[in-house]
Amino acid sequence: MAGGVTKNDQRRLAEVSGLETDRALLGRSSTAERVAAILRDRIAEGYFPPGARLSEESIGGALGVSRNTLREAFRLLTHERLLVHELNRGVFVRVVTVEDLEDIYRVRSLVECAAVRGLGQGPYGARTVAAVEAIEAAVRAGETASAERSWQDLSTANIRFHQAVVALAGSPRTDELMRGVLAELRLVFHVMDDPRRFHAPYLTRNRQIVEALQAGDAAEAERLLSAYLEDSRTQLSGAYAQRIAEE
Repeated sequence: MAGGVTKNDQRRLAEVSGLETDRALLGRSSTAERVAAILRDRIAEGYFPPGARLSEESIGGALGVSRNTLREAFRLLTHERLLVHELNRGVFVRVVTVEDLEDIYRVRSLVECAAVRGLGQGPYGARTVAAVEAIEAAVRAGETASAERSWQDLSTANIRFHQAVVALAGSPRTDELMRGVLAELRLVFHVMDDPRRFHAPYLTRNRQIVEALQAGDAAEAERLLSAYLEDSRTQLSGAYAQRIAEE
């Protein structure tokens, strides 16, 4: 009937009304995801070492979020294998196992090498040019950190280098996947006594990879990256296994 409310209109109104009751949940979820992103970055940057207990009171107070929001963020990061909940003890930054490390490198090899391989030969489009510039910036940051003997900054720059390599794929889903993987990898670096030993030798190789990309030679960049990841896996897993055995 003209001007009246049809059954379809009534159904749509009911659907909207039902969604309105979910607004609070949506707000909490969005906030929790933002909090999880902040904590994930802090883990990747080395602020929370493996085994550290995360205080709901101090973190919630610092971020100005509710306990429920913070617990949801913890749950998200637990799902990503960055945190672990221990009954009656609280939430802790997870200690990565040697088996985890091997699996992390399998994922890295699959994703990072594929991101480079997908470029083919130059010339690059604007998006790829910007991504290569981000890789170059990460290499320069690592070189500066090494010159200043700032080993934590060097470790962070190395993580940023690999995040920028993954960004070559132009895939938000891949970027999201690797943020968690690389944050988990950072947990390994905390356990090592000498971060310079594990990062400084790879600065030259980072530079070689970005120079190959800048020259439009994706095949050479992939070859260098594949060898890089295999050498890194072998070196790091052996040293990490020995360190864990000593603890």
